[in-house]
Amino acid sequence: MSDDTIDTGCQEYQTLARRDFLTMAGGVGLAAFVPTWLPQVVMAQSSNSSRDIVVSVFLSGGTDGMSMVVPYGDPDYYTGRPTIAIARPDAAAGTANRATNLDGFFGFSPGMAPLYPAYQAGDLLVAHATGSVDNSRSHFDAQRYIEVGKPRDVNVAGGWLGRHLATSAPLRSDAPLRAIGFTAGLPKTLELGPKALPIPNPTNFTIGGNVATATARTQWLAQNYSQAVNPVSANALDSTNTIALLQSINITGYRPANGAVYPTSGFGNVLRSTAALIKADVGVEAIHAFKGGWDTHSNQGNVPGMDGQGMHNNMLDLANALAAFHADVVQGTTTYGVTVVVISEFGRNARENGDRGTDHGRGNVAFTMGRKINGGRVLTNGWPGLAREVLESGQDLRVTLDHRDILAEIVQNRLGNPNLGVIFPDYTPRFRGVTKP
Repeated sequence: MSDDTIDTGCQEYQTLARRDFLTMAGGVGLAAFVPTWLPQVVMAQSSNSSRDIVVSVFLSGGTDGMSMVVPYGDPDYYTGRPTIAIARPDAAAGTANRATNLDGFFGFSPGMAPLYPAYQAGDLLVAHATGSVDNSRSHFDAQRYIEVGKPRDVNVAGGWLGRHLATSAPLRSDAPLRAIGFTAGLPKTLELGPKALPIPNPTNFTIGGNVATATARTQWLAQNYSQAVNPVSANALDSTNTIALLQSINITGYRPANGAVYPTSGFGNVLRSTAALIKADVGVEAIHAFKGGWDTHSNQGNVPGMDGQGMHNNMLDLANALAAFHADVVQGTTTYGVTVVVISEFGRNARENGDRGTDHGRGNVAFTMGRKINGGRVLTNGWPGLAREVLESGQDLRVTLDHRDILAEIVQNRLGNPNLGVIFPDYTPRFRGVTKP
């Protein structure tokens, strides 16, 4: 959920400062700017450590995880979805659009099949029957609770990635930009993160207003705010330095490695730009993006030729973009390792509705990808089953794996941050073997 709240001040400055920076000037120790809301924490290690860059993707709309990763080994999946189920991998010869077998029980739908090479390489972990312990079916509430890292608490400030950044030293001490949200307003997930900016398109990020005078106005801001007190000075300098930084990276001309081809869609362009930023090694260490279109109440279209195949096309775009990113970045050469996390606010009903779609549900899938992810498998905390008598409220896949277990393990083991009590307030996570040394 983006936050487009604008501070007071002129429009031009509002554009530069869409959010409250918790920042520091280059070369100044982080401890001098530790925000007052933070309890005593242990700062995560900086620079030449083995910390990963994290790419966080939120599938907004509540995606149907059982159409992405099909529990074909559960016969009740076919009972509950007589018209929209994906065919088993071992369905009779000639059966169209069969699932790709993963482990003898789960399979990728045809739309997710481009991710099979990453799964086979052991770099992709699928978690199933996962989600939030909060049972809200409101998109807004469910997404907010996931973004802030604590369910059923409207008073939590900031997001889980923002608090990670606030409790860790930067990977590069001179970086003007530590985190980017590919949005018009700063995503809740990144709120309270120092040097985090919403940048919808880094190829044309600049100061608002007349393009002809943008350079002169940017220089004016840098000159006039450089002597101001912090954090005003640091914010202004970081903003102007970010503009210069992004203009120095040839994102438009970026050439992926290993023959990777990104879709020309909006999400494909986001991951392509993410790859360019990571390989430029400019200090960006957290990227957050959204991919919507998953609220499939009618004519879901899970496979080619079905009801306009909307869900299939959306899955295919997601999978093709992630597959390209895997070949280009995860299997490519980067200064720091990279971990990708993909999550949604909730799943869909286990049983299809009367309009060949699915309504808001509970348990869902999540994906993590990276060289240090213990992948090539489907992780469950016991498959809860799809028989009507075991469904939550008689209609939903139960959540048996709290999504914070997955995120917390990544934060500690891959992002090098031990402050899990701050990042996920009032929760004691249980590590599930998501990562590997």
